[in-house]
Amino acid sequence: MMRQRTIKTLVSTTGVGMHSGQRVELTLRPAAANTGIVFRRTDLDPPVDIPALAERVTDTRMASTLSAADSGPGALVKVATVEHLMSALAGLGIDNLYVDVTAAEIPILDGSAGSFVFLIQSAGLVEQSAPKRFIRVLETVEVRDGDKWVRLEPHFGFSLDFTIDFGHPAIDVTGQRVHVDFADTSYVREIARARTFGFVQDVEALRSVGLAQGGSFENAIVMDEYRVLNGDGLRYDDEFVKHKILDAIGDLYCIGHPMLAAYSAHKSGHALNNRLLRELLARASAWEWATFSQRREAPRLFAHDWRYA
Repeated sequence: MMRQRTIKTLVSTTGVGMHSGQRVELTLRPAAANTGIVFRRTDLDPPVDIPALAERVTDTRMASTLSAADSGPGALVKVATVEHLMSALAGLGIDNLYVDVTAAEIPILDGSAGSFVFLIQSAGLVEQSAPKRFIRVLETVEVRDGDKWVRLEPHFGFSLDFTIDFGHPAIDVTGQRVHVDFADTSYVREIARARTFGFVQDVEALRSVGLAQGGSFENAIVMDEYRVLNGDGLRYDDEFVKHKILDAIGDLYCIGHPMLAAYSAHKSGHALNNRLLRELLARASAWEWATFSQRREAPRLFAHDWRYA
């Protein structure tokens, strides 16, 4: 049987929020089967739980933000910039986890999912008694916004195809499109280390509305009008579009379960990704639950040992 997973032991780290600039303590704790991924604001009295679900995504400006409720006091309790951690959890096959945070934003660490992957691997993974539940896409679902679009299609596995178009010299000379099928691509080696990126000319405007307060060369690729300013350059030749795939994996995992689907997108972002999930869930005929009684029956990427993801 394909089983659910959590971590063996709690593990912690400290960093700053990309947008808040606030110091944040992050602790990952094992959770029982069928718990899902639950963020817990431990700085509040009493602590407040926020499940990582598509309907809890309430703000998609520059990041994906979850809120404890749609209205009332709970609507003010948030945890922002969850996508990189969620991407790492999806990439390593973690179904159940408590994420304790001491502020309203997940620490950005190095701007990729790589640091979260290391943290999770250092805690160790353990299989649980309950079957892993997948969301299998049965019909094509698509949402558009002008020339931007994003789509899910039936696929026995999980693949992503992403195209970017920024019209910036430093980005245009790198790969503009990436297709990955995790049946034969390693998330840890090929995707996890791709960093977020931004432009010097946008910093003042972002900071004036309370964003990018914690951004630096240590946690982002920074560009002026012509070039990458980071002294160490890029980690991948196509790091920009790979980071968009990293984000999409994290956004999609906010559906609460791994997906059996082919995702494709052109110039998409957090907002369109969340709209796509909501559209899928609203169409009962477009998806179904799936489990696998034998590991060999599952798609290849799920059937292998996740330590080598």
